[in-house]
Amino acid sequence: MKLLFISLGCDKNLVDSEYMLGFLKQAGIQFTDDETEADIIIVNTCGFINDAKEESINTILEMAEQKEKGNLKALIVTGCLAQRYKEEIIKEIPEVDAVLGTTAYDEIADVISSVLDGESHCIIMKDLKRLVKGSKERMVTTGGHYAHLKIAEGCDKHCTYCIIPKIRGDYRSVPMEELIEEAKRLAESGVKELILVAQETTMYGKDIYGEKMLPQLLHKLCEIPGIYWIRIQYCYPEEITDELIQTIKEEEKICNYLDLPIQHANDEILRRMGRRTNKEQLKSIIQKLRAQIPDIALRTTLIAGFPGETEEMHEELLDFVDEMEFDRLGAFAYSPEEDTPAAEFENQVPDEVKEDRRDAIMELQQEIAFDICNDMIGKEVLVMIEGSVSGENAYIGRTYKDAPNVDGYIFVNTATELMSGDFVKVKVTGALEYDLIGEIADEFSE
Repeated sequence: MKLLFISLGCDKNLVDSEYMLGFLKQAGIQFTDDETEADIIIVNTCGFINDAKEESINTILEMAEQKEKGNLKALIVTGCLAQRYKEEIIKEIPEVDAVLGTTAYDEIADVISSVLDGESHCIIMKDLKRLVKGSKERMVTTGGHYAHLKIAEGCDKHCTYCIIPKIRGDYRSVPMEELIEEAKRLAESGVKELILVAQETTMYGKDIYGEKMLPQLLHKLCEIPGIYWIRIQYCYPEEITDELIQTIKEEEKICNYLDLPIQHANDEILRRMGRRTNKEQLKSIIQKLRAQIPDIALRTTLIAGFPGETEEMHEELLDFVDEMEFDRLGAFAYSPEEDTPAAEFENQVPDEVKEDRRDAIMELQQEIAFDICNDMIGKEVLVMIEGSVSGENAYIGRTYKDAPNVDGYIFVNTATELMSGDFVKVKVTGALEYDLIGEIADEFSE
């Protein structure tokens, strides 16, 4: 049996995919990247916003065509869309043989067996309070030199625009001993960078230890041989403690990089979103981080066109972005999600206005990002090599300021042969809108 696995959505969903691949490998299933050869296809879906739902549905429909064209014996849908629209998927796309919820993916091998034995239209859902124990045979799909470590599942924040608590459940931390064990396995397999992810990393441990334990977890991860970079993502600003800041300062392996999803800067919009900070508090947190860690790279995400956002509120957000000069920033047009309070709010903003406001934010950020990149010219930076540029004596790499797939790159010109995962010292010689150009300064001694 050959299986094609398609993983959509965020890096947290990717970790679930890698666990499922591990369970399937243990079951003796072979893998293919050719849908026409596949006996089994699994689509691990995203259901966070409308664009993601549309991509998931289109992918399922495209794979469903293989039931008529090819050898396909089983089409299985997992992930957030499956959790949220289980009955609709089975009803509207009858080619789908099974649907697994977000807390049932460890059943994947058994479900495949059941489908191949003749069962159809299976719906496997489990309690959203359940925390799935990942496969020890996890198959890392990111190239082997970096991997995501999912430290918790679910969320307790209940922002008014967000469906995640309803499809992923309340916040559940993974016990620290399990995370350390997994991180050691990843290091032994060649992983050099760990990227800590969760719906919110800053609350790690509060539910099972009675206090926030991210600093303690970080100290333990830093002790693992073979790990050189540790990156922290999805830190809610109000939960960043002095202890966490001190830990980032003290531990050399922790990248001076934080992802702070602030979403907006107008106090009324923040209140309507159900956020727990106001503009002055956000400014204070950002100023504290930069004062304590002067070379910290700050990334954020913003929502444009939230219900009730006026042109004046949008301008206030632009002024905030201009003043704060985030190193990295992503902006999204507000997507009304059914079963969320914000979808029922009055004063919904027209789509074209939302998109124009998003574009305005990104145009401003492009200018800021170029200035930041330009200021790097002449400096030396440590770079992790990601791969080579085809046909050229050049490589693609990342600095500590760049998370994979969401931030920028540095293009390194050199005739020296390098491998993905190598660290090199690079002198920055040029700047693009979001990326850097450089040349080898010195190899980094590990």
